[in-house]
Amino acid sequence: MTDRKAQRLTKPEEYAELLDQFDTFLFDCDGVIWTGPTLVPGMTDVLTMLRSKGKNILFVTNNAKKSREMYKKAFDSFGIQASVLNDSLESVIQDEIFGSAYASAIYLSKILKFPADKKVYVIGEEGIEQELKSVGIQFTGGTDPEDRVFIPSGDYSAIKNDSSIGAVLCGFDMYVNYKKYAKAHTYITNNPGCEFILTNADPTYPAGGAFYPGSGSMSAPLRFSTKKTPTIIGKPHKHMMETILAAHDFNPERTIMIGDNLETDILFGINSNITTLLVLTGVTHEAHLSGENKSDTVPDYVVQSMGDFAVLAEKK
Repeated sequence: MTDRKAQRLTKPEEYAELLDQFDTFLFDCDGVIWTGPTLVPGMTDVLTMLRSKGKNILFVTNNAKKSREMYKKAFDSFGIQASVLNDSLESVIQDEIFGSAYASAIYLSKILKFPADKKVYVIGEEGIEQELKSVGIQFTGGTDPEDRVFIPSGDYSAIKNDSSIGAVLCGFDMYVNYKKYAKAHTYITNNPGCEFILTNADPTYPAGGAFYPGSGSMSAPLRFSTKKTPTIIGKPHKHMMETILAAHDFNPERTIMIGDNLETDILFGINSNITTLLVLTGVTHEAHLSGENKSDTVPDYVVQSMGDFAVLAEKK
């Protein structure tokens, strides 16, 4: 277990010193910007202040169900857009949102240089489809009604190999079923060079104060049946940073990752060799930072809430 300790920030001068060190701020969303249906107090002022200082802001989330356009509606619902003084507000906000669905699309298009004559088979929902479409990649599966049906035992006539499938992209899918798994398995095992990509490996996702199976869990049948290890895009894996850098130009040495989860957000920052700041408004609590339950993942800085930085906006 590491002996490295995080620096606690509690004073306005400490907040100001941290802001001066960085040009680009990567924010997780749920647990940092908002918690469930509630905006973290002070966050609107903090984001406005950062923009006024010329800081770059990116919202980096593992959510694979939503596209940037869909995620923007969450920002709208919290009134965050009203704090951005920019004539082209909509395009600016959408450019700043970087979810694992979009990251996966960027990975395919800019890093893998996915062939134009190939298609992606999707286990996922509309958000993934929108992002693939935004980068000009053909896809099938996903929300197609033909793939959202039950197939009787022994009736596999619809499960035929399609040599045009060059990748299987698996994300969160409320309509996942045996037909989708059977098709994905067929493509991965039969098509030479077929990529197996996972938007994120989150085993669960939170909803209504409870946890339910997440994207990572939904990929488990394919991992077992194909005996293939997928390329995982989302946090904490460094592929997420590769895709962000493929779409945005900034200096990682002057970049900080801000999150509420040690094992996704903070570990992502560590894996990407950037500075990390943990907030205690989400899944991580004091018990994870000390005592018997202490995590091996240690952030560079800890603050109670990112909203605490609003004191700097008040002094302006």
